[in-house]
Amino acid sequence: MSAAGFPLVLAPVAAIVALTVALRPRVVDSVAPRRLAVVRAAVATGAFAVLTVEVLGALGLLRLSPFAVAWLLFVAGSVAAAGWRLRRDRAHRPDRPAEAVAADQNRPAAPPALVAAGSGGSVVTTRTTEVRTTGSETDPQPAGWWASVTDFWRTAGRGERLLAGTVGALVLVELLIALLAAPNNFDSQTYHLPKVERWVAQGDLTFWATAIHRQVTIPPGAEYLLLHLRLFVDSDALYNLVQWAAGLGALLAVTRLTAQLGGGRRAQLLTAFVLATTPMVALQATSTQTDLVCAAWVVCAATLALDGLRRRAGLGELLALGAATGLVAITKTSGLIAVGPLLVLWGLGQLRLAYLGSRRLPIGALLGTVGASVLILVVAAGVTGPFMGRVYAEFGHPLGPDRLRKSVPMERHDPPSVLVNALRIGHTALDTPLAPLRQVTAAAIVGVAGLVGVDPQDRDITFGREEFPEPSWYPDEDRVAFPLAGGMALLALVAALRRPARISPGAAGAVRAYGVVVLVAVLLHTAMIKWQPWGNRLLLYALAVAVPLAGIWLDALLRRSASTRTPGTASTPGTAGRAGRRPVATRLVAAVLATCALAGVLAVSYGFPRRLVGSGSVFTTADWELRFLRRPQWAEEYRWAAEAVRAAEARRIGLSQRNDDWEYPWWLLLRDDAGRPPELVALQSVLDDRPAADPTSVDAILCVGSRDRCAELVPQGWQFEFRSHVGYALPGD
Repeated sequence: MSAAGFPLVLAPVAAIVALTVALRPRVVDSVAPRRLAVVRAAVATGAFAVLTVEVLGALGLLRLSPFAVAWLLFVAGSVAAAGWRLRRDRAHRPDRPAEAVAADQNRPAAPPALVAAGSGGSVVTTRTTEVRTTGSETDPQPAGWWASVTDFWRTAGRGERLLAGTVGALVLVELLIALLAAPNNFDSQTYHLPKVERWVAQGDLTFWATAIHRQVTIPPGAEYLLLHLRLFVDSDALYNLVQWAAGLGALLAVTRLTAQLGGGRRAQLLTAFVLATTPMVALQATSTQTDLVCAAWVVCAATLALDGLRRRAGLGELLALGAATGLVAITKTSGLIAVGPLLVLWGLGQLRLAYLGSRRLPIGALLGTVGASVLILVVAAGVTGPFMGRVYAEFGHPLGPDRLRKSVPMERHDPPSVLVNALRIGHTALDTPLAPLRQVTAAAIVGVAGLVGVDPQDRDITFGREEFPEPSWYPDEDRVAFPLAGGMALLALVAALRRPARISPGAAGAVRAYGVVVLVAVLLHTAMIKWQPWGNRLLLYALAVAVPLAGIWLDALLRRSASTRTPGTASTPGTAGRAGRRPVATRLVAAVLATCALAGVLAVSYGFPRRLVGSGSVFTTADWELRFLRRPQWAEEYRWAAEAVRAAEARRIGLSQRNDDWEYPWWLLLRDDAGRPPELVALQSVLDDRPAADPTSVDAILCVGSRDRCAELVPQGWQFEFRSHVGYALPGD
């Protein structure tokens, strides 16, 4: 780990802290202004990180020193902006008489930041503010962070403290695992991390010959963030922190979404609790996968879009929403399935506000909304455009080669096919350890497929050669189901669409509109993405968007149950039965939440492939063995081949591998004594305009997967050795 670059790891944190001050909302009716400021700061910092890679990559400067200069300038600018904001606030703060100050000090404490005027209420205002007027503008002055935390703990009930404590404990345990565990995600060994090493080795972002098309065709937004850490510390020791930070950001964003939908403090805590205890979230928060990063950007876009239902957007709001949209697109294009409907909702909200202001829709307001929408798309294109431009130049299509466009997206869109695909996706997402239940429901889905004339294994609606059904209940970061969170989200969605006023009396319209967005996103996902055994992680963004509905729904159940037990309330004829049932609902909610907590704890304790206890524990397993926990039989073979190649002092090394083979271990094993990366070249290439290297031009050949495929490439007279999965070839004596 580089000691010189390590302090730079704090640069993004410092920038976000400073921008949180600089980007505080300046209107008094902002919902949860601190969390809004954090979301804005995170989006701004994420966009800067992506554009820094694009600009320096275009200049061939993917090295530590240019990145260090860029971050120092960005932090300096952020601190300057924060200082300007603080000076401006002090300059516009009116002088107050001493009597007024004393009266404020004697006034009872107001509810803390994560509050909606009571633990179960539906009031939207969610922060303590001191309002001051400066001309036509008002600025909120939130109470201090620490004061808000202490006030929350003092005013919270036992249940709220338990919810917050569980979430906090899970986040801290995940941080510990993220710091201790070596990156060992399967896809990361194949293409997420090798592309980072390739960028460092060549110093730019130009595509390269490779047999693994996902190294160049899959959007690299999350890997751009990893690249910064790679250059800062010269290792992958902190890679897991990207997804951990994304999980933390997602929790902040979904609680603000809950507040925007009328949820009080308890509803916000329930939302955070349900998301944090979802095993897929707990496991991915310590991983180098990219699904949680995508989900975080999606919910950031969602909370920014919902602000458009309350007020006309200014330039800053448009830039933030456009940047969030671009970050979703550059990270995982499937996230746009949710962002698209959210942007439509934002546009309709802007038009509605214009209509309410004059009881007609002025042409100017219509044109302004259209122009604002165009600006959002232009900003998003500025973030993701450079990568898509390279993809288009290479493959003639902005979404990549034909094989990619046919592997994941649905190739049939007739209603029966979409129905069968939706049923299979739902079955996998809601899977449980109850094998008989899984078998019965799978048989029912196969029966429905037969009735509508669709083959449940049709390749046009099924990824690769996979076969439905596939168990997904086990806590594996790539497959684990979310029956509790998903089930509650579905029930809450139904409630939001049917009777939104029952779950959020103060924001019924926003709840129903948001429910429509969630429903459209889920339907679009099932109509556009093929079923696959690991499809649950592709649904993570949709779950994150839907969880706020679950939070306000659960809170409404508890609130209604509590109202029936209020002392002094007499039963009326016909209500005694309902009054008797509602406490049952409360106990049921408590049981479900306890099960959620158990699922989250088991995920971080025994989840795969990073766990606290048992075989493969991050405390007892060596770094190299932990990296190969999914394929332990390969660990020694990679070392054996790498040692032979290093002993031969080979520097230009050819790779023979297939689309799903692990390349990343070679980048770790073949660095020279000074830490410089090897020159690895592909001996097979799926890029037509980038031919593979000639085997006779390399000093050694490393093979993974197929002995026969490698043997065909070995020049005559070379020494060729191959074990069960890995081999090498060296020039003969």
